[in-house]
Amino acid sequence: MTSAYPIAVDELADRVRERATELQEWPSRNRVKTEFRVGGTKAAAALAVLREAGFDPTRSGQTRAGADGAGSLHAVPDLPDGPETATGPDPAADGLAGPVVEPDRHAQDSGAPADDATRASGLVDADVGPGPREVRVPRWPLLLIAAGAFVSIWSGWVGLGELTGFGPIRLLPGIADSVVLNSAITLPIGVEAYAAFAMWAWLAPPGTAVSESARRFARRSAIGALVLGAAGQVTYHLLAAAGLSIAPWPVTAFVACLPVIVLGCGAALTHLIGREQR
Repeated sequence: MTSAYPIAVDELADRVRERATELQEWPSRNRVKTEFRVGGTKAAAALAVLREAGFDPTRSGQTRAGADGAGSLHAVPDLPDGPETATGPDPAADGLAGPVVEPDRHAQDSGAPADDATRASGLVDADVGPGPREVRVPRWPLLLIAAGAFVSIWSGWVGLGELTGFGPIRLLPGIADSVVLNSAITLPIGVEAYAAFAMWAWLAPPGTAVSESARRFARRSAIGALVLGAAGQVTYHLLAAAGLSIAPWPVTAFVACLPVIVLGCGAALTHLIGREQR
């Protein structure tokens, strides 16, 4: 039992059988490892061979299964010992170390964390912590920001539209003359809604059906829409501070073209995104 050469599983099973007969009980795998200087894998294999052969250590006077016709021990190819196999004196057997702690194979296979005893034995790296936790960014602050921006942007665009000729119109003349709509609202709805849509296409996560060409167009047009929105707000406040009731003609001409520009950009971006989805 003190030989440094690896012992075959069938020979180990014979020795374990003799030892179990003396003890009149099944030895544990740890005991087999300690007494016979073998690894945990080979100890478990030897015990499995005895159980498959019908060996029962609680029956006194039982002899080798192959001799009395109860069965025979089938040869099992040698299994390589794990890193715990000792070639010299076993520290656990000499009392130089604490009891050998076996890791919970079920816990390791299922991904469950090892217990404290297993960590203390050094079989599991105690420095390995849990993986990074996913942190969800709250969305409610965006509602507050959007609410304040909506009031300011809406009033600015509507005010600029009224200075440039936008105003109440009959939406269905001759059909429903009482339906009146202020056309100035088309400016904040069109410009700012397109800016948000273009930013979504630009910053869409990987795997989204947005091609690289669509992302480039969305990036440029989103930045342009945001700059245009800021310029519109500045223009309105300057005109209002100057006390003008009618905007200069260059401003009026440019603002009148905004709905058409926004429509063209939105249609182009939609076609670029849809081309990848076909």
